[in-house]
Amino acid sequence: MSDALSNQLLVVTVLAYLAAMIAYAAEFAFGNRGAVARAATRSRERELVGAGGPVLPDTPVVIESAPSGGRAALFGRFAVALTVVGYAAHLGTIVTRGLAANRVPWGNMYEFVLAVCFVGATAWLVLLARRPMVRPLGMFVTLALIVMLFVDAVRLYTAAGPLMPALNSYWLKIHVTAAVTASGVLLVGFVAAALTLIRMGYDDGKRWFPCSLGNRLPAAATLERLTFRVHAFAFPIWTFAIICGAIWAREAWTQYWSWDPKETWSFISWVIYAGYLHARATPSVKKTVATWIAVLGWATMMINLFAINLVVTGMHSYAGVK
Repeated sequence: MSDALSNQLLVVTVLAYLAAMIAYAAEFAFGNRGAVARAATRSRERELVGAGGPVLPDTPVVIESAPSGGRAALFGRFAVALTVVGYAAHLGTIVTRGLAANRVPWGNMYEFVLAVCFVGATAWLVLLARRPMVRPLGMFVTLALIVMLFVDAVRLYTAAGPLMPALNSYWLKIHVTAAVTASGVLLVGFVAAALTLIRMGYDDGKRWFPCSLGNRLPAAATLERLTFRVHAFAFPIWTFAIICGAIWAREAWTQYWSWDPKETWSFISWVIYAGYLHARATPSVKKTVATWIAVLGWATMMINLFAINLVVTGMHSYAGVK
């Protein structure tokens, strides 16, 4: 019963996030930085020029149909409300899954991805509450959540059941919780890093897709600082997860480190994220280069999550996917 309810709530979660993404996209398009607003501005400028009233470079042109607030802002607030609805359903999905399995609900790959996306949604809502000006990122955050949850439901689903004997340890609550938390926060960090590069590309004069989206995003400096702060928060948690994993490995397999594929890729991700933070703190390294390192770090996280779990056989083969 609880498992079926969990599955139904997951559908509600994805649909709510999808509706939120559409609302975020509407604000993105119709806001005063969007494509529709720019087209309206150019049309108004042409009308003024045609009427004999040349528009000076420093003269603001007010377009009533695309103000900074108005309907565009309503779309944005509606998007946030839908995100909260999806978040509540997401929480319900995880809680009912735990009740169905009678354990912590992150004992296989399906549950792990559910939890990672939940932490990502949590990080996004906290960030939004603290920095409302980053709301344009919402379309991209919800897109990432939808894609991951869709793959999770279609490809990774596993019926609720007891833990594998090897996972029946209190370290599951410590090690995996830390890994879930770090991964969810890094998901938001990846979105911020990718959008930083898009905005930087636009500022450098690139007008092809996706750089053409850059003029609708917050300033590159704002996005870059956000990227750094999110990664600086997540990195110690990821470090703690690896340390706890090594201690658990010592108890379970009599050695702290065995260069198992999952251990190896976790360490690769750690090294790359450490490299990003070091590059970010080094004045001689361009911010663009440092941000690309952050994107590379997320790519290694995805390899570790999907390729290692689904393709490679190792001591961490606990995905539960058939």
